[in-house]
Amino acid sequence: MSQLTPLINSLPETVAPRLEEGLAALGATVTPQQREQLLGLLALLHKWNQAYNLTAVRDVEEMVSRHVLDSAAVAPYVHGPQILDVGAGPGLPGLVLAIMKPELQVTLLDSNGKKVRFQRQAVMELALTNVTPTQARVEQFNGQAFDQVISRAFASLVDFISLTRALPAAHGQWLAMKGPGADDELRELPDYVELQARHLLRVPFETAERQLLILTPKGVE
Repeated sequence: MSQLTPLINSLPETVAPRLEEGLAALGATVTPQQREQLLGLLALLHKWNQAYNLTAVRDVEEMVSRHVLDSAAVAPYVHGPQILDVGAGPGLPGLVLAIMKPELQVTLLDSNGKKVRFQRQAVMELALTNVTPTQARVEQFNGQAFDQVISRAFASLVDFISLTRALPAAHGQWLAMKGPGADDELRELPDYVELQARHLLRVPFETAERQLLILTPKGVE
């Protein structure tokens, strides 16, 4: 029996099939260990959320789609190997990406102490060796150059780019997970960055439009 089994057994029995169905709809293949880690993450998030209000999503079934599958939907575009998740909150999408793509090295960055404590607990309980939780404000963070800098719900596109301007490597990318209002934000892009690609994301069980914007420093192919 895995050490995660008691934790996973606390989940409603509908959660595992919902996760399986969603991953299949995304075309994502996971190992039994990865499946267990994703379920463990859901159980931890649900457990901690009751005490610490980490996310406005209260229902664990809703967490499957709104948090795990939403994060998993961008995995095909994440190659790293060095990834920075800015404004990671309780570790989304970074923890999901680290589970699904163990070859990545993921740094989670957030200024909220309770959310970073959750990140650390999740890293320990899920036995993740490729994740580094970091508590700091992004403007005070002096990290290495990252291959990709991703944000799910951190700030406007302009603020995301300007606050992290020094963090992507020379040929690095910004990955911004956005809803339907991205066109207005794109019109305000600073002149030193350009949109390289735009992908519509079809998140299982969700009707709201989701998209991924991939941006690069201007002049970089």
